[in-house]
Amino acid sequence: MGRGDLTDDQWARLEAVLPPLPRMGRKPRDRRQCFDGIWWRARTGSPWRDVPERYGPWETAYTLFRRWQIDGTWSEILKRLQVKADAAGHIEWEVSVDSTVCRAHQHAAGARKRGLTVRAGRCRTGSSEPEDHAIGRSRGGLTTKIHLAVDASFHVLAAVITAGQRGDAPVFTEVMDRIRVSRPGGGHPRTRPGHLLADRAYSSRQIRAYLRRRQIPHTIPERRDQAGHRLHRGSAGGRPPGFDREMYKRRNRIECRIGLLKQARGVATRFDKLAVRYEATIQLTLIRQTL
Repeated sequence: MGRGDLTDDQWARLEAVLPPLPRMGRKPRDRRQCFDGIWWRARTGSPWRDVPERYGPWETAYTLFRRWQIDGTWSEILKRLQVKADAAGHIEWEVSVDSTVCRAHQHAAGARKRGLTVRAGRCRTGSSEPEDHAIGRSRGGLTTKIHLAVDASFHVLAAVITAGQRGDAPVFTEVMDRIRVSRPGGGHPRTRPGHLLADRAYSSRQIRAYLRRRQIPHTIPERRDQAGHRLHRGSAGGRPPGFDREMYKRRNRIECRIGLLKQARGVATRFDKLAVRYEATIQLTLIRQTL
């Protein structure tokens, strides 16, 4: 067993949530070996052709990775692990929202702007390939931003990728809409956190109104310019939003979770040309770190 490979206990937990093997056709290659090869590539950030021979042909690992991205298997596996964690009481619904910027390698650039095939640009989960491939171009170079929603026990409940120059507040509702943890006994999935923590980047009237409409208690500090405008208007500016400084200190969990996520070099530096492939790499990393 190589460094970073699955242990027997980890493979048993993963195998329980994998899709069933096909009954017809050629017997597939050992899926444990393929998963270890795919994870080796994400962990090291190496090209697919450099996957060690002990994991089998690199084409087999890439084909499985690509096929599971297209049919939504990576997303489905992550959802099943979340359901198991929530049923065991491991998910604490005190959610923090934040984002992190990752440098995109020069090999991540150059994907076609037009003419992407349906199989490459869209998967069954509904996520499609954006026109800019979620790569931002600025004086700092090529960047991609990952928006995350993390609970108090370090479970990533939602992840959205955009170009590096995109702001945090415009993507907030999309991140919240992706929080969907199904219930083992059936019924509507859980989508509403018990409490939400966020930094000043999410301090806006639209976001606070959205949270009040969904009856989500939140702790978000007010920006200085907003406080100045409110005071300048006098009594017409209204009351300042409530803020619990001690509660806000618990937002450090998402900072720690971002650091853990970036331990995978394939996530810390983007090498995938397509945004849907990079999103699958993030999902693979979350699956591996959840086991």
